[in-house]
Amino acid sequence: MTLSRFLVLGLVLGQLGLTSTAIAGPDVRVVGLFAKRAVVLIDGKQRMLSVGETSPEGVKLLSADSESAVLVVGGVEVRGTLDGRVSARKQSPAAQEVQIRRNSMSMYSTVGSINGLPVSFLVDTGATQIAMNDAQARRLGIDYRVTGEPTAITTASRVERAWTVVLDSVKVGDINLRNVGAIVLEGPQPDQVLLGMSFLGRLEIRNEGQLMTLRRKY
Repeated sequence: MTLSRFLVLGLVLGQLGLTSTAIAGPDVRVVGLFAKRAVVLIDGKQRMLSVGETSPEGVKLLSADSESAVLVVGGVEVRGTLDGRVSARKQSPAAQEVQIRRNSMSMYSTVGSINGLPVSFLVDTGATQIAMNDAQARRLGIDYRVTGEPTAITTASRVERAWTVVLDSVKVGDINLRNVGAIVLEGPQPDQVLLGMSFLGRLEIRNEGQLMTLRRKY
């Protein structure tokens, strides 16, 4: 199995009684929402902010949960939900589009969630399914030995024991898919959860140099 590296997602920030043209400052995208933390893409740089923390670009996180984040951007307080960016150039929430840039290792990586729990993904279009190791599965509460079907995966060095499972939900940005196939490998590999074609194959994928765009099919 080829182990590739994965994704950055873009999402629109709504505002508290303000028009988008009132926002000054850097181009900001929320790329992940968790309890008291948010992952934000600021002028192309990914930052993990905790409540009360200010990024080097001057973006401050006031509060965050799994539904929204409140930030100060360019001196303006805005509320962000998983449907766009802080900018005068707003994309349609209905598009359900995620943009991912290559990381320093020239691989696509991002944060998302499996069954509502935060996950760091690596994009792997060569993997037929989402793939994770057994420790990652246990952290996500996946009882693969009970609910999964035993199988085997041939790697470059040996045959690995594995189990096929079905994930209730997999979310990247505003794209949330249900009943997604995955495989759990016994052992330390892969060291990061791979976002394979059981998720990606249900989306439109456009790759333009340093940028990968995922769009929900309708």
